[in-house]
Amino acid sequence: MHTEQPAERRTREALQKPAQLREAKNNYAEEMDSSIHFKTVSTNPATRGPVYALNDTTLELRCSGAESQRGLFTFATVGVLGVFAWGWTQIAIELIMQNIQPLPDFSFFTLLVTAFVLTTGIGVFYLYVRYGFKLTRLEMLTSRHLLIRFNRKTQQVHLHRPSYCGGIVTFAWRSTGSGATCPKDDPAGTGKCLGLAWHPRYTGLPHMEIAFVGKQGQGGSELRDEWEFIRRFMEEGPEGLPRPRLSTRFPSPIQAFSAQFEGIGRFFRKSSWLFKVAMLMVWPAFVVLGTCHWVSLMLCWRPRWPKIIREAGQPGKPIPPLTTLSDYPPEIQKRLLANADRWALKPGKRPEKKPRKPRIKKAPELDTGR
Repeated sequence: MHTEQPAERRTREALQKPAQLREAKNNYAEEMDSSIHFKTVSTNPATRGPVYALNDTTLELRCSGAESQRGLFTFATVGVLGVFAWGWTQIAIELIMQNIQPLPDFSFFTLLVTAFVLTTGIGVFYLYVRYGFKLTRLEMLTSRHLLIRFNRKTQQVHLHRPSYCGGIVTFAWRSTGSGATCPKDDPAGTGKCLGLAWHPRYTGLPHMEIAFVGKQGQGGSELRDEWEFIRRFMEEGPEGLPRPRLSTRFPSPIQAFSAQFEGIGRFFRKSSWLFKVAMLMVWPAFVVLGTCHWVSLMLCWRPRWPKIIREAGQPGKPIPPLTTLSDYPPEIQKRLLANADRWALKPGKRPEKKPRKPRIKKAPELDTGR
C-alpha cells in the first residue's frame, strides 16, 4: 500500500464498497493523539521474548508477525522445486549422454526429446527466478530474523529489515504507538503479536510504519504486559524489571519447533478432548513444518546493525539520525508521496453519532367486513 502504483490502486479501490472507502479516510487527529500515551497499562511487566540483548542501554527483541508460520515457503522451495530440479537434472544428463554416445550418428527423436526437456526445465527456473524467488526470500537466503532495538540513552527505536522490505529505519521513542494500551481491546489480542506503529503525524514521513514484536499472545493481557516491559525500560530503565532469559542467536531447532505452538497454550488447555486427539493425529505435519523452519533459519544469515546504531548511547559516540524521506531512492519517494493521502487525518475529533429515531410501527388495520 505504501508504494502501490496508481493503476493498481484504482483497480483495488474499484472493488471496494463506498462505505469501505469512507471508513478508510475517516480518521481524526484527536483520536490518534489520545491513543498514543506512555502511561502505565499493566502491573505485571513481562516479556515473552525472544530477547537477544538487554543491558542498561539497549533492549533488542524479535520483530516478526508471522514467525510461527515460517517453513511453508521453505517446504515449497526445497520440497517441490528442489525435487523437480534433482529429477530434471538426472533426466537431462541421461538424455544428453544418449545423444553423445552414438556420435557421429544420432537419433533425431532423442535429440528432440532432449531439447524439449532442457527447454522445459530452463523455462520453469526462469519463472521461479522472475516471480517465485521474492517469495522464497521471505524465509531463505535473507536475514535470519527481523529485529527491533530500543535505545534508552538516545530515546530511539530501530527496525532492522532487509533493504527490499523497507530497510533499517530509526524513529523517536515518543512517536511510537502501541496496540496494547486499552484493556477493552484484549479479546482481539488472542493469537496476535504486540503491534507497534509510527504514524506520519509524528514521524514526518509520508507513510505508516508498523512492526509486530515478540511471540503471539494468548490474550490481550500478555500484550499489555509486553508493552509495559518495553515502556518501563525506556522510561525508567531496566532496574525493577524481571530479568528475561536471553535467546541464542544460533539457529536452534528448539526455536523452530516451539514457534509452531505460540499463542495456543491457553486455548489447548481449555479445548475439548476431541480437539486434543486431533492435534495428536496431525503431529507429522508439525514435524515437517518444524524441520523446514529450522532449515530456513540455517539458510539465512544473522542480521547485523550498522556501526552507528551499535555504538549509539556510548559516551562520545554520535546519535543516529532519524529516518526521513530523503533516505529512500527517488523512485520510492515518488510512490510513497503518491499514496500519502491514505494516512491523512481530519482535524478535531470524531463527531458523535446522532441517535436514531425509534421507528413507530403502524397498528394493523381491522377488517370491518365492508
